[in-house]
Amino acid sequence: MFLGDLGAEVVKVEQPGVGDDTRGWGPPFAGGESAYFLCTNRNKKSLTVDLKSAEGIALIRQLAERADVLIENFRPGAMDRLGLGEKELRGANPKLIYASLSGFGADGPMADTPGYDLIVQAWGGLMSITGTPESGPLKVGVAIIDLVAGLMLGKSIVAALYAREKIGVGQKIDTSLLEAEVATLINAGSNYLVAGKVPGRWGNAHPTIVPYHLVLGAASESIWQRLCPALNRADLTDDPRFAKNANRVENRKELIAILSGIFMTRTTADWVAALNQADVPCAPVQTIDQVFAAPQVLHRNMVVEVDHPTAGKLRLAGIPVKFSATPASVRLPPPLLGEHNDDVLASWLKMNEREINDLREKKII
Repeated sequence: MFLGDLGAEVVKVEQPGVGDDTRGWGPPFAGGESAYFLCTNRNKKSLTVDLKSAEGIALIRQLAERADVLIENFRPGAMDRLGLGEKELRGANPKLIYASLSGFGADGPMADTPGYDLIVQAWGGLMSITGTPESGPLKVGVAIIDLVAGLMLGKSIVAALYAREKIGVGQKIDTSLLEAEVATLINAGSNYLVAGKVPGRWGNAHPTIVPYHLVLGAASESIWQRLCPALNRADLTDDPRFAKNANRVENRKELIAILSGIFMTRTTADWVAALNQADVPCAPVQTIDQVFAAPQVLHRNMVVEVDHPTAGKLRLAGIPVKFSATPASVRLPPPLLGEHNDDVLASWLKMNEREINDLREKKII
């Protein structure tokens, strides 16, 4: 979807009669399509191909000969067994960029291990630092590793396309949910690698910045100096327990207790107004409906509407990156299963109506 938003023609290959598993991940549904499927499948064309048939495999091979990029997320080795491995396809199309995304990577002792987002959130350490000491490990509220891995792969594909302009040939890109998660551990991972410190669960607190509240974050000394007067507690800036961030981390419990008492004296709206006036980063904890109704979100076009063949007017999250010269756009709604069979086969492979109907009668598409 990321590449489609940027202008790529994306063909999503699905199993005839079944399709992407997420088509059934509901309720809720709209026009027979799950909200889960609808959220990540705009700007794609759906082509159904039976990969258990020789003719179906041949169709994919022909498409790959004409494509700039092939993306696959089978377990390692599955595409090779189908005769659609990187060597075979890039042998016929040296400019092809062959991108693979698996659960745990293309090789290594866990290469064959199946991995969904939840599994990797647990295995890769993210759940161990999410939640509170009382709650135990918790997953993130969305499939964050799926998203991060997809965005990392999309960015890498763009880089490979640029590299192709320089070196004249494509290449293979290989990543995994696990590698994306390990990279996403950022400071939590670095704290361990640098100091051997195994992080725990901090809930809404921050392990190395204090205060870091539900509604504010004093991430620099200058912010701390502005925060205390805004709380009518300028004296805290002179308290040796809280003079520097390291002191505040050391005396976390005492400072949090003081601040919690202060924040209980006024409403969230009052504090947000006061802290904004003092240029202290802060925010209310908003519900999802509040987010999508927020003037800033609407102003930045982060809610878009498309016409869907069965769901009618369909609202989707907008495109998060704006381009001044080549704006990204939502050109196609999430597709129905096999909706673009005729279109793709005719435009990419120059098949006529009789040839396409013959494939349909054989249940190849």
